[in-house]
Amino acid sequence: MVTEKGLDEATAEMIGEYVRLSGGTELVEQLLADPKLKAVTNAVKGLEGMQLLLKYCSIFGLDKRVSFDLSLARGLDYYTGVIYEGVLKAEPSSRPPAKSPQQNGETAEQATVGSVAGGGRYDNLVGMFDTRGKAVPCVGVSIGVERIFAVLEARFAASKVKLRTNDVEAYVASAHKGLHEQRLRVLNQLWDAGIKAEHSYKLNPKLLVQLQHCEEHQIPLVVVLGDAELAQGLVKLREVTTRQETSVKLEDLPGEIRRRQQA
Repeated sequence: MVTEKGLDEATAEMIGEYVRLSGGTELVEQLLADPKLKAVTNAVKGLEGMQLLLKYCSIFGLDKRVSFDLSLARGLDYYTGVIYEGVLKAEPSSRPPAKSPQQNGETAEQATVGSVAGGGRYDNLVGMFDTRGKAVPCVGVSIGVERIFAVLEARFAASKVKLRTNDVEAYVASAHKGLHEQRLRVLNQLWDAGIKAEHSYKLNPKLLVQLQHCEEHQIPLVVVLGDAELAQGLVKLREVTTRQETSVKLEDLPGEIRRRQQA
């Protein structure tokens, strides 16, 4: 600040003391009572706005999730009011040892994962395109979707849980050739019951290939159609994780699937 902004060392040190602060409503009240800040009209106006914002956050039960951080600075020539960042915290099991807050106000835990969203208020933006230069209240946020997905993938990898890319509840498979139409009928039965189901688009797929597909895509249940079972009005319901199979009457199939989902 001394070199780039031309401030004297005493002023730079005083600013440094402020930007190290972070907290909630108590901090805002403390700053509003600060004689140095009380003499600055814009500072008082900004703190009163922050006080109101934190009050609203408290009403919504968000006071423990929101922190007023004086180290946060972005787009000073663009934003005209509150600015904010969304920080994704580490899971309790993966949190690093507690350390003192960094000089920029971030804890070591927050720095581990980092910011995934940011934005603020920019009342002058719309006015730039208005012939009268009218100030229009505006607020916005940008979300780092790729960053969030990267964090989620890392968490799933650490937990050794494969990330599902579908929400299929049951897969209709056939153990023999010539059962394509029967598969379609069972699919329609499950769809009518509101069950998310799919099958192979090949006429005569191999059973092993169908079962491997379910394991790879973490589809929990497989309905296996066989000639002998269908002749008795039965199908086999297979749990993919345990590979256990149970004979179920066709008319009872949707109810049995729902029962297992709720177990």
